[in-house]
Amino acid sequence: KLFNEAQEWLDKIIADKRFTAKAIFGLFPAAATENDSVIVQDPSDQHELARFHFLRQQQNKKDSRHNLCLADFVAGEEDYIGAFAVAIFGAEAMAAEYAEQHDDYAAIMIKVLADRLAEALAEKLHYDVRSRYWGYAADEALDHQALLKEQYQGIRPAAGYPACPDHTEKATLWQLLDVEQRIGMQLTESFAMLPAAAVSGLYFANPEAQYFTVGKINRDQVVDYAERKGIALEEAERWLAPIIGYEAA
Repeated sequence: KLFNEAQEWLDKIIADKRFTAKAIFGLFPAAATENDSVIVQDPSDQHELARFHFLRQQQNKKDSRHNLCLADFVAGEEDYIGAFAVAIFGAEAMAAEYAEQHDDYAAIMIKVLADRLAEALAEKLHYDVRSRYWGYAADEALDHQALLKEQYQGIRPAAGYPACPDHTEKATLWQLLDVEQRIGMQLTESFAMLPAAAVSGLYFANPEAQYFTVGKINRDQVVDYAERKGIALEEAERWLAPIIGYEAA
């Protein structure tokens, strides 16, 4: 029943042309630094366009696995990285119409479908990048289940998620791709994306790239991270509060 209802709403959205899908991406030369940052370079003359700062696990692992950082998946020279942002526009206005009619169920359904469509758009764009634009997996031939299980080469981690827990890194992505000017997606002061049905992140093509959780980190890394980003320690502690493994001042 729920599936049928969702399909009916989707058909209505398509028929009425209420949603607009927008996406932007870029592929750039990149190089990892020795302190877990990645420099993004201009393809024409290799000058620095942006710098992403990542965090490393600080776990006491009982086996031979090393503590991971996203910078591990970019070489120290002559490598590449991708960046993207996608969004579904129109859901807020449509949901508001139903909310005014006190039809909260319809408003929720609209927002849920917009979220799913944004995720689908991110998946489709990632496939196009792997197989066509970047082309490192041009011969990829995965069925639907394999795609759902993310059995393809490469990852697309997003700022604010376990492997890259600092939401402020979205600001660097926005500057690199000129996201707001080009497709109208915005960032709030707390780095939430507008519209809400949106996905953004980075592309890593390394065959060894994998998703992971940074987990709790120590003060020494937070101090280093603040220095790399050029911000006060207190500000870094505020943004990284959920993963700080010590009592901040």
